[in-house]
Parts: sequence; C-alpha cells; structure tokens
Amino acid sequence: MPESYPANTRIEQHTIYPIPADERHGRAADLFTLWFGSNIMILTIVTGALATTLFKLSLMGAILSILIGNLVGGVFMALHAAQGPQLGVPQMVQSRGQFGSFGAIYVVALVVVMYVGFVASNLVLGGQSLHSIAAGISDQSGIVMIAIVAVAAAIYGYDLIHAYGRWMSWLCGLALLACFVWIIAVNGLPADIWRRGHFSAAGFMGTISVGALWQIAYAPYVSDYSRYMPADSGVRPTFWASYWGCVLGSALPMLLGALLGLTVADGNVVAGLAGATRPISVLIVVAFSIGIGSTSAMNIYCGVLSSITVGQTFLPNWNAGSAARIVLSTIFILVALAMALWGAKNFLVNYENFLALLLCVMAPWTAINLVDFYLVQHGHYDVPSFFRADGGIYGRYNWTALFCYVLGIAVQVPFLATDLYTGPIATALGGADISWLVALAVVSPLYYTLAHRAGRTRMAENAS
Repeated sequence: MPESYPANTRIEQHTIYPIPADERHGRAADLFTLWFGSNIMILTIVTGALATTLFKLSLMGAILSILIGNLVGGVFMALHAAQGPQLGVPQMVQSRGQFGSFGAIYVVALVVVMYVGFVASNLVLGGQSLHSIAAGISDQSGIVMIAIVAVAAAIYGYDLIHAYGRWMSWLCGLALLACFVWIIAVNGLPADIWRRGHFSAAGFMGTISVGALWQIAYAPYVSDYSRYMPADSGVRPTFWASYWGCVLGSALPMLLGALLGLTVADGNVVAGLAGATRPISVLIVVAFSIGIGSTSAMNIYCGVLSSITVGQTFLPNWNAGSAARIVLSTIFILVALAMALWGAKNFLVNYENFLALLLCVMAPWTAINLVDFYLVQHGHYDVPSFFRADGGIYGRYNWTALFCYVLGIAVQVPFLATDLYTGPIATALGGADISWLVALAVVSPLYYTLAHRAGRTRMAENAS
C-alpha cells in the first residue's frame, strides 16, 4: 500500500461507500496537517476574541479557558477520527450502526444544516476580510471569490482537500506566527494589557464551552478524512495526529483573537487584525482568507456526503458516484452563497445564536457514538448492514439510542445560555453554559447501561 497520497489527477470517484483495501493510502501525519491548516482562519480568530469581547475576561483568564476548552473538546473529536480507518465509511453512515438506518436520518439532516451554516459564515467573514484590505473588492465579490476556490476543492475531493491542508499548514501557520511577532515584538503590547478585563466564573466557563464546542462540532465528519487510510493505521497514531493538529490549529488562532479583543476599541476583530499588522496586513488577511477556502471545502464535501447518506436511505439502490457529488456540491455552494450574500449584514449574529442551539444536538450524539463504538461494539460493525434498506442487523430504528438522544437534548435545556434562550440553571450560574457537559455526563453512562441490557454487545460478536 502506498505510504502517501498518490499523484492522482482524477476527481474522486467514491462517495459514501466503503473504500476498497487497495485504494487505502495516507499516514497519520496527513491528519495533523489537515486539521492544523484548516483551523487557522479568520473565524477561529473571531471565535477566540469572544473570550475578551463578549465574556470580558482578562488575558490570563482567556488563555487558560481557551486552552482547557480545546484540550478537553479535542479528545472527543480525535476519538471519532480514529474510527475512519477501521470502517472505511463516512461518519454519518456509521451512525446507522448506532441509530438504525432510518433513526440516523434525524441527526444527519441536522448536520447538513450545520454544514451549510458553517460555509455561509465563513464566506461572510472571508468577504469582509478581503474588503478590509482592498476597498475595490466588495464584501459580495470577496464572498464569491472564496466560494469558487472552496467548491473547486470540494468537487475534486479527498486528496486535494488533504493537499490543501498541507499547504495551509505552512501558509497560514507562518502568517499566524508573523501576527504574534508583529503585534507583540514589533508594535508592542499596551503596558496595561494584563490588567484589562476581569475574571468571572461565567465568562471562564463560557469560554471553555466555546473551545470545547468548536472541537465537538468536527465530530460528525472528522472520520470522513481518515476513512481512506489503511485499516491497520492504528487507533493511537490516528487519534494523536488528529488531536494535536486540531487543538493547536484552533487554540493558537483563538489566543490571537483574545489578544486582539483587548486591543481593539470597537470590537471589530477583523479590522483590528488588519490595523495591528500593518504594513504586512495584506499578506496576513489574504493568507487567512485562503484558509477559509480550505475549511469551506471540507464543509461542502462532508455536507454533500451527508446529503447522499439521507438520499440513499430512501433510495437504497441508488449508487451515488462522482457525478452526484459534483451536482450536489454545486447546489450546496449556491445555497450557502445565497445565505451569505442576502443575509451578510445580520447573518453572523443570527446564525451564531442558531448554531449555539444546533450544537446542543451534537453532544448527546457524540456520547452515543463513542460509547457504542469503543465500549459496546469495541469497533466491530457489520458495514454491509449500513447500506441495507432494512438496516441489516441494526434495523431501521435503535430505540435505545433515540431515547438517550432525545433525553440528552432535553436535559441541556435548563443549562443553555444563548441570546435566543437562557435556562434557569444557566441564569443561576451567572450565564455560564455547561449544557454540553451535562449531556455527556447523563447520556454516556445511561446509553452504556441500556445498550448492554438490550443485548447490543452480541452484535459485536456476530460482526467480528
């Protein structure tokens, strides 16, 4: 088997179906560069700035909470990544093994909506970034430019997206390093930077949640980018490469955002970044804008795989190939473009609120998926059953998983803290949102107990 990605100029032919053994390729190091390079972008910086602009934390409080959130959330993300080489199918297809062929549709459909929103959010920020350094490029023109780059990579497929990640690791990594050097060493920090902001338990927990949820948001598709790797790649190498790539790639830009949040007067982090890095701001913003194209390509690609998963559930004989993926990629980017172009002024604020609620459906799904994979089935699944109309040995619905999933959403409600809704317990905690922790703590042991009582462990033996 080849050790690295082949010099293949063809558009990827596979979609949601198992990757044949003779086409498996890649190394764990490829996962590091993919997740490191794709996270260094404007949206990550803006997200990190929430620690000091929204939660009003001091720089030390922001640093600690950002690191804790990403280090903890990255564990869940990387555990999902390690599933890819073993099963060779996309993450949402594998969910049929936990929820049943039709039971998984509810989660997959929500994930598709999440992908569209992520792409639209990134396009808006990318367009604004390009406009901030070149007045001749309107927000709308910048949005279209980034969309074209993103959809081209998504159409080509898996190998180009991985290559894109390697390029972005160098380009955006060097740009990020230049930002820190320029802001700290060249321009110098304000003398009172360490005294700005203040510590609050709500702000500290809120920032931890932001970092953790950033990582957990990758869970529904992280194994999509490890499914081509050889089956004997090993859980540990796959886990650690994905973990450190995503944690470092996310935490470092977030720390830059937190720093900028304390130095910009009006809270406009994008403009603040351009101002703080002059005269190299053009190079910096261009690099990060190209990075947005990389991340958007990943979201389009996985959104299309999830869309095919939904369609194949209702049309089990549909053999979706590269043509279907190209058509759906085009439709996907057009929808995201429409959302970004027509709702650019208020979209980010509105979607941030929606996304906060949408992400609460990811925590219980993560708990069920990981417990079932590692503790109940021990990594053994009957992959052909994933594609049977009746769900094979997993059936159309796994009511145990669906019950735990709905309960996991319900128990979070009192702990939610968003602009749209703040629960009574979150209010009592000063606005700290720990809903995701509650979901993980409740669903994980409950599903493990109920799955054993339902006899799901025998499925692992049958599929071995």
